[in-house]
Amino acid sequence: MTTTPTTPTTPTTTATAAPASATTPPPALAARVAGTGGSPIRAILAVTARPEVINFAGGLPAPELFDTEGIAAAFAEVLATEPERALQYSTTEGEPALREALAARTTARALPTGADDLLITTGSQQALSLLATALLAPGDTVLVENPCYLAALQAFGLAGARVVGVPCDDDGIDPDALDALVAEHRPKLLYTVPTFQNPTGRTLPAERRAAVARVAARRGLWIVEDDPYGELRFEGGRVPWIATYEGARDRTVLLGSFSKVMAPGLRLGWLRVPQELRRACVVAKQAADLHTPTVNQLAAARYLSTYDLDAHVTKVAAVYAERRDAMLAALPAALPEGSTWTRPEGGMFLWATLPHGAGHDSTALLSKAVEEEVAYVPGAPFYATDPDPATLRLCFVTQTPEEITEGLARLGRALNG
Repeated sequence: MTTTPTTPTTPTTTATAAPASATTPPPALAARVAGTGGSPIRAILAVTARPEVINFAGGLPAPELFDTEGIAAAFAEVLATEPERALQYSTTEGEPALREALAARTTARALPTGADDLLITTGSQQALSLLATALLAPGDTVLVENPCYLAALQAFGLAGARVVGVPCDDDGIDPDALDALVAEHRPKLLYTVPTFQNPTGRTLPAERRAAVARVAARRGLWIVEDDPYGELRFEGGRVPWIATYEGARDRTVLLGSFSKVMAPGLRLGWLRVPQELRRACVVAKQAADLHTPTVNQLAAARYLSTYDLDAHVTKVAAVYAERRDAMLAALPAALPEGSTWTRPEGGMFLWATLPHGAGHDSTALLSKAVEEEVAYVPGAPFYATDPDPATLRLCFVTQTPEEITEGLARLGRALNG
């Protein structure tokens, strides 16, 4: 008897056709972006862009003090004499003429530096992003001053870092608290703005800088020293960079910028960084933007060789000192009784604290201030941990003394009404 083999049958599934109009949503955003908030300052500036609002919220240098003639002439000379180079790609590390000029300026301030020690960045904010890429893996710990520069919190948050605030007092970082936190958390780096800090305006004294350097050397820690405001000194003597102290020289990254002393629209910053880390930052920058715009770099180098930037900064600082003094004079009448505030020796910002016992919340009070056509930045977003709702930041450089006086009168009506 012959048996005919049977062919197994495969079950069939009838697909249900999706309606022609149906679509599938695209993949979700990366968790690091979804979990990192935008800048509260940028949001406030958007709301208060009306010209009638006196805005103490931004960190904008006074535009009327830009050396527009000198900067325009530097661009014109570069484009007239070397247009092919100015409009061409450049090296990732940056134009040699600019790095050499910056190295000479840094060396003159007691920190011996060569051109090869520097990497030019598209603003010092990019420097923070490059360092985060080169140093941080998700879950790594970063220590910051509490409160801290907002955009640094963003950069470290986007890298997936765990950000821990270091307790500070009127003089800045508490070195003993720093030492204890390093021992507890084993962080990758400490980020600090030791001179005319954003947001508080305070300056870390020399003895504390030395103590921070000792902690970094003993515990094994990178220090990221951000110095965008240091040249804007009104009074007192210059305090040496942390990078100059024994124990910190091989582990401190110094950030600089032309944004506050020349013009922020140039988007020119730089890193002074130890060799191995510098190579890693170069790779990160190649992936980000290849190089900082060539024409801007050459124009800045030409400006430094032709004009006296230090003399220009001295003039700017004198105007800013008058504006700080106008703010200090008007604050007692503007803020509720029992408030306190810093008296910065330079920079752009002043930090105020409203009386805690009265339940003041600067975030909740901002809407009242905007109704009075004045604005500030609430202090809470600047904190990595334990925000103080009674704090606020005021920028004193963008308005004239008369505008500052009027703006604080409006602020007084909002806070005391």
